[in-house]
Amino acid sequence: MKRFTIIILLLLTFNTYGQKSEILAEPNVDERVELLSIVFRLADSREYSSKKFPKYVDNIEGHFKPYKNHELIRYIKNKLRKKGIGYDAVMYMAISISDKYPFQPIVPFTSEIPEERWGKKRASKFLYLLNKFYEDTDCEKFFKSNQALYQTASANFKKVYDELDINWYQEFYGQKPKGEFRIVNGLGNGGGNYGPSITLNGKEFIYAIMGTWSVDSLGVPQYEVDDYFPTLLHEFNHSFVNHVVEKYHTELSKSGKTIFGVLKGKMESQAYGTWQTMFAEAVVRASVIKYLKDHNYPNEFIETELNEEINRGFLWTDKLVQELERYDKNRDVFPTLESYMPELVIFFDKIADNITEIEREIDNRRPKVVELKPFENGSQIVNNNIEKLEIIFDRPLIGKGYSINKGNKGEKAFPEMGEITYSKDNKSVFIELKLKPDKEYQFVLTGRSFKSKDGYGINNYEINFKTKKE
Repeated sequence: MKRFTIIILLLLTFNTYGQKSEILAEPNVDERVELLSIVFRLADSREYSSKKFPKYVDNIEGHFKPYKNHELIRYIKNKLRKKGIGYDAVMYMAISISDKYPFQPIVPFTSEIPEERWGKKRASKFLYLLNKFYEDTDCEKFFKSNQALYQTASANFKKVYDELDINWYQEFYGQKPKGEFRIVNGLGNGGGNYGPSITLNGKEFIYAIMGTWSVDSLGVPQYEVDDYFPTLLHEFNHSFVNHVVEKYHTELSKSGKTIFGVLKGKMESQAYGTWQTMFAEAVVRASVIKYLKDHNYPNEFIETELNEEINRGFLWTDKLVQELERYDKNRDVFPTLESYMPELVIFFDKIADNITEIEREIDNRRPKVVELKPFENGSQIVNNNIEKLEIIFDRPLIGKGYSINKGNKGEKAFPEMGEITYSKDNKSVFIELKLKPDKEYQFVLTGRSFKSKDGYGINNYEINFKTKKE
């Protein structure tokens, strides 16, 4: 009897896995994604210039650095970037071409394909130059030499893949996928993650292109479930959400413009340049929280994810999750998320009416810098022999890690830093500095790590100062 039970369980497990594998293949590295991230890296596109995977970046630079002035790279710099082609537009191109050299469009280029920023003429010229670049730089040799690294990365991502309940999407949205889901490990993408999709012969291919932002002591990519899984969840949601938000463009436009007007700086800093993108992101991010609740993730984990969304500027996420729960409890009336959209239109109208008050309420919960020692922010007469800066906050921080970015003055103004520590009460952060005379300095504290004990991150805080001449 025990043996029979085990066999039944194994068959059930195999059947469940079989259903999953039919619509979701195991993770892999896609050379099209790597190639496009490489050429945009060579063109100095900030979003494709991460060095979070040093071993791979060294391989890229070792092979491709002599070709930084290639005709393709000049075209990207001088034409494409000026048309706003970056971020997800690059990945849309990657999935719109054949997977082997010479690359060809797998669907004809139009004003909307691969993505509206491209346009047919620019897309066609780019593809011509991409094929030339591939041959001129011996890309085949590069990809062959990195195969072992690609296989290791995807094998390490398998535990994140195993965590995903792909059937939840069609159950929650009331819409069956028209094709397949695909997970791609983007080794050159750093922290950039994208969710493009493409339809071929009536079949939709939905991608989660996952960046790589953590490696072990040997330089091998490591994908911890807590760190990567919410992002994987996020990217697949886009294919169920984006078209629904677009369908209700007219009804959402008034509230969208009002809310985006208040949060424009916060949204644009994350490359969300329109209210439509903001609303699609809002629904996707709330859906991730709903998934975590439906799968009984620990409350602490859910709260952390919720606060992260609020910190990113999606101030209404907790309320939107409640709306999605109301939708899910009334599926006899609302069989699909699309059928519930009129209710979400009303929801966002209410948010728009109160957005300033909501922003003020959240802002009151955020820690704030109250003082710098031994000099004031903006000082132009700082002694270059100062070795430590103290940053004092109005309340205790969580006291784990730090998040400091370059400002708009770039690398040249970023100071050389040593050890970064917290005071015993976590109300101060100490940064060891090595300063030079007669030099401007600038850096930005962010809310990614500088958070209150209840998880609210600071608003970006820019520190500027200049040292005296010797």
